[in-house]
Amino acid sequence: MRKFLSFIFNLGDNFKNADKPLIATMGIIIAFGLVMLSSATSAVAFTKYGDSYYFFKHQLFGIIVGSIFFYFLAKIDYHRWEKYGFWFLVLSIVLLLLVFIPGLSASYGKARSWINVFGFSLQPSELVKLSFLIYLSAWLGRREKFVKDFTQGTAPFVAIWLVVAILMILQPDIGTLSIITVVSMIVYFVGGGNIKHILGMIVLGMMGLAIMINLMPYQAARIKCFTDPTYSTADVCYQVNQSLIAVGSGGLHGRGLGASRQKFAYLPEVSGDSIFAIIGEETGLIYSSFLVLLFIFLFYRGYIIAKQALDRFGKFLAIGIVSWVVLQAFINIGGMINFMPMTGVPLPFISYGGSAIFSAMSAMGILVNISKHGRFR
Repeated sequence: MRKFLSFIFNLGDNFKNADKPLIATMGIIIAFGLVMLSSATSAVAFTKYGDSYYFFKHQLFGIIVGSIFFYFLAKIDYHRWEKYGFWFLVLSIVLLLLVFIPGLSASYGKARSWINVFGFSLQPSELVKLSFLIYLSAWLGRREKFVKDFTQGTAPFVAIWLVVAILMILQPDIGTLSIITVVSMIVYFVGGGNIKHILGMIVLGMMGLAIMINLMPYQAARIKCFTDPTYSTADVCYQVNQSLIAVGSGGLHGRGLGASRQKFAYLPEVSGDSIFAIIGEETGLIYSSFLVLLFIFLFYRGYIIAKQALDRFGKFLAIGIVSWVVLQAFINIGGMINFMPMTGVPLPFISYGGSAIFSAMSAMGILVNISKHGRFR
């Protein structure tokens, strides 16, 4: 009993100097997400599995596992990860290669982005968001004097990114690649990258994106749906139209928790990237806007942590983690309200998916550890 009580008290001590507003905000988003996931998936869960709480139970398990890693990563000194930077790059490449191994890879729809391990589905690209970010932060932390130089800074950065990009395009997983790319550019900019080189990379990236869209018809269709949602409403633009119906029918105050109509086989992927549309339908503009404000506040706290970090590695890692989570949230929400093309990325901490929740909570654990070291400098 004494050992158990000591363990409980040590849990509190572990977060004594941590950024508590950040932890509280994450907790609120996760709790709200569990409630909304249970509501959004009740119909499809009962139809497919005979259990209205199927997705809720599996997500809760993922959150418990994620919480364990969150706790331990919040406890371990983040400086330890810096010396293993190169191995995190190796890990990133290995993870992306796993989806091409016959017997291990699993395809869902047109994407080959998953692997099956002991009966569990795992999406390696979700883990790469964190592993590649750790590598990039460590790499930039050691290149303060060379980062503005083209041959020793920009060229190696582009070459390393290309390796990751090619492997993700082959899957294809353009949504995750877009997040990794933008976050990498943000970290590179914060790390002191040459502005002219960054602008050049953006121009080349836009050209590459245009070529890729022309080579991938389904990506071109998403752009078409963004510019004209009335195009092919029963086929390629079906999801965005049903999402707009859901959000629009919610009005200011929403239909009420559990009262969504679109979740009854009208809106696809209610457990994944479409969950915000159900949130908008059931809670309305007011409460769904509150969720957006929570993500904005999360970014603010992450920015403060990055600003107070004692070293370059901590600064880059903190700004990268919080940019990844909040950027992904806005990309998901933007796609659901047709503010930007749909990408299929999940809503952090809310959409169903063990790999996504595990990766995001692990990253937040590292962010909390950075806040513990930098708060009282």
